Amino acid sequence: MKTKCKIELWCWIFLVPTLLLFVLFQGWPIAASFYYATLDWSGLTSDATYVGLDNFANVAKDPYFWNAFKNSFKFMFGVVPLNLIIPLILAVVLNRPRLKGASLYRTLIFLPVVTTTSIVGIIMVFIWGSDGAVNDALMKIGLLSTPINWLGDAKWSMFTVVLISVWKNLGINMIYWLAGLQGIPKDLYEAAEVDGARGMKLFVHITIPLLLPIGAVILLLNVVNSLKVFDLIKTMTNGGPFFATDVVSTYIYRYAFSSEMGLPQLGYASAAGLFFAVTISALAIIQSVLNKRMKGRAK
Repeated sequence: MKTKCKIELWCWIFLVPTLLLFVLFQGWPIAASFYYATLDWSGLTSDATYVGLDNFANVAKDPYFWNAFKNSFKFMFGVVPLNLIIPLILAVVLNRPRLKGASLYRTLIFLPVVTTTSIVGIIMVFIWGSDGAVNDALMKIGLLSTPINWLGDAKWSMFTVVLISVWKNLGINMIYWLAGLQGIPKDLYEAAEVDGARGMKLFVHITIPLLLPIGAVILLLNVVNSLKVFDLIKTMTNGGPFFATDVVSTYIYRYAFSSEMGLPQLGYASAAGLFFAVTISALAIIQSVLNKRMKGRAK
């Protein structure tokens, strides 16, 4: 019993630095946001006026907030299915033991993940510009007669940002799926092959059911991360054109830190952030409940 208590004590001792960092850089800012959301305050001066729930009411009445809210979910619904399907296909292909150069392919696909998102965004502005490489290639093969302003046209801007986000995160989602695939016992495949199962039958009846638990985790991670998107959109479109790619993160930044709206409105931005945080938390809770029910049925 004493040995167990000592082990637990040492575990807590090693956790203390992490807990302190969490409280300082995440816990405290979250708690402070609740207080700031009740103030009419720029964050630059010492005079702050208590306004109660007025900031929340103003956020709820602002059509630009609801446009950003809608765009956040539009981005999510565009990104998440592709972030699940394409990496899964790549993982299945690269998980084949007889495939030569599999490690090299995995590395190449994973490289964009370790590249800074803001750098990727800046580079993609040139590649997807009117006179960029994408238009040049499409015109050479005859798919376009005139160049498209992919990031400057409201009709194409969200589509373009979604594609680039999927490419940027392809590698990490592929690694998740590979981890799930490599955790499936080979004996199951061998037994199924003895019974005459081949190809798609193995994939549908063995691979997919056994990947569902990790698939649920990948889904949750992608939903939350896509709703928090900021740096890619900030560097590529800054929420434009005409607010076509404006998401809640860029909306909050515009009021909290940018000079576009005049003097910053830290209280209003905090209210908008908390408003959206409740939505993300609700989605996470719903997904968690659904995941538990799926695991319960699987057992």
